[in-house]
Amino acid sequence: MIKKPITAEPADVKPTSTRRKFLIGAAAATTVAAIAGCAKEEPPKPVAKAPEPAKPAAAPAVAVKPTAVVLKMQGAWGAKDIFNEMAEEYVKRVNDMADGRLRIDYLVAGAVVKPFEVMDATNKGVIDAAHSVPVYWYGKSKVASLFGSGPINGMDAHQTLAWIWRGGGIQLYNELLPKLGLDNVVGFFAMPMPTQPLGWFKKPIKTAADLKGLKYRTVGLAADLFQEMGAKVTQLPGGEIIPALERGVIDAFEFNNPTSDMRFGAQDVIKNYMMGSYHQAMEFFEIVINKKKFQALSKDLQAVLQYAAEAANSSNYWTAMDNYSRDLQDLINKHKVNVSRTPQSIMVEQLKAWDGLTKKLSDEDPFFKKVVESQRAFAKRVAYYVWLNEADYKLGYEHVFKVKIPS
Repeated sequence: MIKKPITAEPADVKPTSTRRKFLIGAAAATTVAAIAGCAKEEPPKPVAKAPEPAKPAAAPAVAVKPTAVVLKMQGAWGAKDIFNEMAEEYVKRVNDMADGRLRIDYLVAGAVVKPFEVMDATNKGVIDAAHSVPVYWYGKSKVASLFGSGPINGMDAHQTLAWIWRGGGIQLYNELLPKLGLDNVVGFFAMPMPTQPLGWFKKPIKTAADLKGLKYRTVGLAADLFQEMGAKVTQLPGGEIIPALERGVIDAFEFNNPTSDMRFGAQDVIKNYMMGSYHQAMEFFEIVINKKKFQALSKDLQAVLQYAAEAANSSNYWTAMDNYSRDLQDLINKHKVNVSRTPQSIMVEQLKAWDGLTKKLSDEDPFFKKVVESQRAFAKRVAYYVWLNEADYKLGYEHVFKVKIPS
């Protein structure tokens, strides 16, 4: 601590009481002159003004989020269909990542337009977006079915999605749309769907001849395939299948998977379910956005719409594996459905029919041929790698669980 200096009195001067009083009085002023013995009175010190009340602090600036852009999206799926849940998985990812700047409001099939009309409605701006499948608008061009469920190309759905995003497929898709007057949409793809079952039948189909004359529901190029094999095909949205079956409009049908089929109530009206087929060996969802609405968005929100499709691609597949497998067991054990594997002889006949159908449509439409050739070029190396390298998972399953899977 630093001590203040002390001023000493001269040794020969004794302090008197008067001087003490003076010093005590002068201490209030503590000036150099007073200490020196100056007898002048100090002028009164000015009275300090009361402090002014403090001004209120300015309120901190609050960042105001811009009003969210809202897109109205309609699906092609009924409220109970698991595909509706998969559409909502996409919507949730967009809304979460957009952080309040963009929001998709999702509507179920029929809320604005019918399921087969969502592509046209998006193109015209009746709705802002749609969640569907390309085969639902293949009436405009059979090429549409190649971007979802076309002739067997040697690849499964995962590999065909790789063709879309890495093998030139998306460029061909974008080339097709304006040819059909659908130049006001932007499309993305998601969800590598597993092989679709041959379907539901009043009695099991043992040979390809059993399909002749059968009133059968399917969609897209699968309709052309079954017509080639002699069936009488009706194309219907999913929600109309069971009523058509009950009225006798159709005798048999395929939709997509055990979960959707069970939620339709197929097991209540028919009991033979045949698994495995080439008619739709791969498929995926098509997510379309009105192009004007899309282009009006900032680049980062455009990216959210695209990359949310990639995120939903995985989420949808995980949801499918969990539900499809559980519901297949419920169909077998709870509902006593006769589940069987489609005979290989029928699949061989499907391949022959595909060969003829693909050649016919390629001869009729050069663009159809262009897309098929692009797929095959990609498949030739990709599928070769996969099948040469892939483990025999069926053999492994049978070894682990000591169960023979029907073949």
